[in-house]
Amino acid sequence: MRSRAGVRLGQVLIRHRFIFQVSIDAGCWLLGLVAAAMFRFDFLVGAVPWRSVALFAALAAVTYTIVAFRFGLFVHRWAYGTFEEIAAVVKSVGLTTAIVIAVTLVLPVGGRVLPLSVAIASAFVAVFFMMVVRFAWRIRLDRLRRAGPDREPIVIIGAGEAGRRIVQSMLRAGPFEPVALLDDNPDLRNLRVKGVSVLGSTDDMSTIARLTGAEKVLIAIPSASGETLRSITSKADRSDVEVFVLPAVHDLIGSVGIGDIRPIEEEDLLGRRELKLDIGQVADYLTGRRVLVTGAGGSIGSELCRQINRFAPAELIMLDRDESALQAVQVSIEGRGLLDSRNLVVGCIRDEARMEEVFAEHRPEVVFHAAALKHLPLLEMHPEEGWKTNVWGTQNLLDLSGRYEVQRFVNISTDKAAEPTSVLGLTKRFAERLTAEASQEHNGTYLSVRFGNVLGSRGSVVPLFRSQIEAGGPVTVTDPEVTRFLMTIPEACELVVQAGALDHDGRVLVLDMGEPVRIDDLARRLIADAPRKVDIVYTGLRPGEKLHEVLFGAEEQPIDSGHPLITAVDVPPLSAEAARLADPFGLAAVIDLRSREDRAEISGDGDDDLEVSDLPG
Repeated sequence: MRSRAGVRLGQVLIRHRFIFQVSIDAGCWLLGLVAAAMFRFDFLVGAVPWRSVALFAALAAVTYTIVAFRFGLFVHRWAYGTFEEIAAVVKSVGLTTAIVIAVTLVLPVGGRVLPLSVAIASAFVAVFFMMVVRFAWRIRLDRLRRAGPDREPIVIIGAGEAGRRIVQSMLRAGPFEPVALLDDNPDLRNLRVKGVSVLGSTDDMSTIARLTGAEKVLIAIPSASGETLRSITSKADRSDVEVFVLPAVHDLIGSVGIGDIRPIEEEDLLGRRELKLDIGQVADYLTGRRVLVTGAGGSIGSELCRQINRFAPAELIMLDRDESALQAVQVSIEGRGLLDSRNLVVGCIRDEARMEEVFAEHRPEVVFHAAALKHLPLLEMHPEEGWKTNVWGTQNLLDLSGRYEVQRFVNISTDKAAEPTSVLGLTKRFAERLTAEASQEHNGTYLSVRFGNVLGSRGSVVPLFRSQIEAGGPVTVTDPEVTRFLMTIPEACELVVQAGALDHDGRVLVLDMGEPVRIDDLARRLIADAPRKVDIVYTGLRPGEKLHEVLFGAEEQPIDSGHPLITAVDVPPLSAEAARLADPFGLAAVIDLRSREDRAEISGDGDDDLEVSDLPG
């Protein structure tokens, strides 16, 4: 605990820093001269030319003060006792010594010239004393800056550069007191940062938290992968400590500090990847173009609209059947929701005549097709509705895009289209194949983009889990082993926009989803933040669901797309005439038969997280 006298001393030292530094440095010169002179004259006090020593010290102190001020000392340019300040001290002492020696050689002082060896040696001794004083002062100030007993103890995970910097920031100010460092690198086990020691690895988290009384841990590893964050967070949950995190490397601005600390979020657990959007390539097909987005009111569609709007299209036509959703996306883009623009279009993609009107009026050059029915269990019960929207709605848009010479058509698909076992998956597989057929029939580029579930979309697993937790539980999960590919909405849309710029006509572009995430782990992570105990109930797998989704079918051969996070695959084209042979009831029979035959292998989590659109059929 800090004493009041110590606090007052620290305040005085900071307030009168210039006077103290000049006085201390002058004293260091005097001490350096005395020590060098005594050594030079074999410690015979009477043999030392004390008058020359005193005059040299005075001249050196005045010259040093002027030179050092010019080099930036005494003006708070650097933190006290840092290597940058010591470098400035060395430069100032060196130049001062040269100037003073030149003066004494031209104008001998004290009746006896001070030996040159004494003048030179005194500079080295003076620098040594100045460094000692500065480091001692810095240690003292660091201790004085530490807050009192009201600060919360926290364990820092990661003793790398970010961890060391955040410890230093915490010791200066803030609500946290770093009490220990944890790092899995055995080479760092003996490291101490400002008195804070590495006490073990992340496996020792529970023990260290208990010994130090810490109820919070900070993951200070900006480059940590999703797998690493999930592992650490799981250990923290078992240790009953709250988890904080630093942003990813590419999200940090400048040096890391206390202001960068935030609670860990579900998005962090998915992985931290810098997408590296090719701005020029994307702008080339969006800027100055008329762009139509179907399903514009959905989570994916609305985010696509926001990202496309950044590239200054000539027109951004937003189509959805839900006028409230259109108003929300207009507010998010324009800051107003007057619904007074012809570019806000109410319509259903099933209605071919209405779509004809939209294309005739706006003549889009680029189409992002994000409208679809997406909820797997409902489509299992009403397969004909999925057929009407996901298949024939898509075909309506493909026909019109060809007729009105759309330059680029991007169909939003789902990982459930790979090895489909559900109505949702099969109808989206049909949409992929119809798009491939359109690429052969029409000019322009027609492609599909396939990805998995997105985090936080309407009707998806995270909002569902949160609402169940707020209600006191239970949280429902289909199977403890079920996994899903997950990514954030902005990340998914950014990759969709990038995929749309690639020249893979007729192909399906599959987004890199990272490692699959256990839904049970995600549920437990959310429950860990709940104020009271919440149970998990396993409801069992439903028809059409899988235990583990796949991104590629067994017959699909991955092709390099030219982007590190996107892979291309060929899909067999399917004509509209061939698609019409499968009526809705025939489709239902196919799915029902496949479900019965493969029931032992088919399972899933039931979250149906993919937010293709919120546009109902």
